[in-house]
Amino acid sequence: MDSTLLISLSHQIAAYRSMDVIANNIANASTPAYKRESMKFEEYVENSPPAEGEDAQTALSFVHDGGTMRDLREGPIEKTNAQFDLAINGPGYFTVKTANGDRYTRNGHFTLDSEGRVATQDGDLLQGDGGEITVTSDDGDIHIAEDGTVTGAKGQLGKVKLAQFDDERALQKQGASLYTTDQQPKTVEKANIKQGALESSNVEPVVEISHMLEVTRAYEMTANLTQNQQQLMQQAIDKLGQVES
Repeated sequence: MDSTLLISLSHQIAAYRSMDVIANNIANASTPAYKRESMKFEEYVENSPPAEGEDAQTALSFVHDGGTMRDLREGPIEKTNAQFDLAINGPGYFTVKTANGDRYTRNGHFTLDSEGRVATQDGDLLQGDGGEITVTSDDGDIHIAEDGTVTGAKGQLGKVKLAQFDDERALQKQGASLYTTDQQPKTVEKANIKQGALESSNVEPVVEISHMLEVTRAYEMTANLTQNQQQLMQQAIDKLGQVES
């Protein structure tokens, strides 16, 4: 295959991956604590053998998919007044217990399960310093202080456990706003939890749409380049076919 077509193909694949990531950002613009992602591309240079009649090699520049990058900026905190909605103002992640072990999230949209335990919408249990946090009908209105202390009518029920990590970018997505990591979690010394509020996504839909338009234009330019190259090749074939042997 002609090297021009290979280079064009690498650019088209890059544009396709970018569009996929942008679409996912837009789809999660209303997901609490969702962090915007963007593609990381790198240049891959390969030297091709000299063409007939030439001595020097030709450097071919391809686009290499380097993975995605996560924007760790905090989203704005919005009040919901829901008793078990929690937002982290500052560093840290909630620890939740899943069927596959502890996972971490900044999505603080919690509720009570059938047994009165504070849990995510998917039933994963919010962890406190002493394990899961259980609320009974006798506890009345629940107050959660900035340091995570949970109290009811009869006193303290537990304390929300926040974890932080040396390298947040190494956290791996597990779906449903959950992350996992091999890093050892560290305690957040000065927790700042807001009850009755949620951290919003840091995605800005208008910005994402502008990026989508840029990627669309880049894809169209590359597609036109591919089409023109194919037309040139077809014309060359047609002229060769007209040459008398």
